[in-house]
Amino acid sequence: MAKNDLQGALDLLILKTLAQLESMHGYGIMAHIRRVTDELLIVEEGSLYPALHRMEQNGWVRANWAITEYGRKAKWYALTRAGRQQLANREKNWAQVVQGVDAMLRFA
Repeated sequence: MAKNDLQGALDLLILKTLAQLESMHGYGIMAHIRRVTDELLIVEEGSLYPALHRMEQNGWVRANWAITEYGRKAKWYALTRAGRQQLANREKNWAQVVQGVDAMLRFA
């Protein structure tokens, strides 16, 4: 397991959101994560947009400008084939992180 798997949780949340919604703008991604997790996980703009930019550079997402449901111009993101593969990898790695953390919690 790579050292940054724990830090890759944000990538996993974003990729999973886009897999579920197919295409969404940044604010919608933040709102979806917040809603689905009953506000246990709150992603801030300062974390989300750099992650989306990096994912776009890595070819995991593609972005297009479009109009939101409120009539505002926004960048919409969607998974690419590479993004779907990255999601599968991240899900597998996350299962290992959960297993490791669970083992630590049960150790006492």
